[in-house]
Amino acid sequence: MGIVKIDEGLHEEIRRASTVMCRSINAQAEFWMKIGMLAEANPTLSFSDIIKMQLESAQAPSADAAVA
Repeated sequence: MGIVKIDEGLHEEIRRASTVMCRSINAQAEFWMKIGMLAEANPTLSFSDIIKMQLESAQAPSADAAVA
């Protein structure tokens, strides 16, 4: 875990969004960073496509679970 310095205005936006989305401020920032990273890596996907892809990958059984 590390510390990330962000602009005060962005921190306020994260705080407001975290309240609406029922997430901690850190969880909201992490969510936005993850979605942003995935959007940059997959520029043709919409936000909805990225969320759908993440939901599908979370439901797929891992290889370790299949072996056990």
